[in-house]
Amino acid sequence: MHIEINDISEIPQAARHFLSEMGDNKVFAFYGAMGAGKTTFIKAVCEEMGVHETVTSPTFAIINEYHTDKGEVVYHFDFYRILKLEEVFDFGYEDYFYSGNLCFIEWPELIEPLLPPNAVKISITETEHGGRILTTM
Repeated sequence: MHIEINDISEIPQAARHFLSEMGDNKVFAFYGAMGAGKTTFIKAVCEEMGVHETVTSPTFAIINEYHTDKGEVVYHFDFYRILKLEEVFDFGYEDYFYSGNLCFIEWPELIEPLLPPNAVKISITETEHGGRILTTM
């Protein structure tokens, strides 16, 4: 997968492209520097899926749950504040990652050993002109 976003107005189109490329995959790990646009992109994908709830980074809650118009559940994780893997065990990450529901993960590098083997790893990088490039790793 390779998606280029040159301008903020292109994000909805990029989200639709992403959705068309997801296939049967359920767990998506988004890698990128602070401010790379992980939350912004996940928000756009959720909106394209028919999520009407406010999509925000679950930095303090660690996980947010959203529902699409079709009744599908989407889990959105932010592991930025995780200090040790035991914290992830404590909230039962396996129940989410292996639920069959979509999981969008920010800061997955902090829980790398716990990612399912079939997790799709996506890098978001900023271009020199302020655009973004999403590529599978």
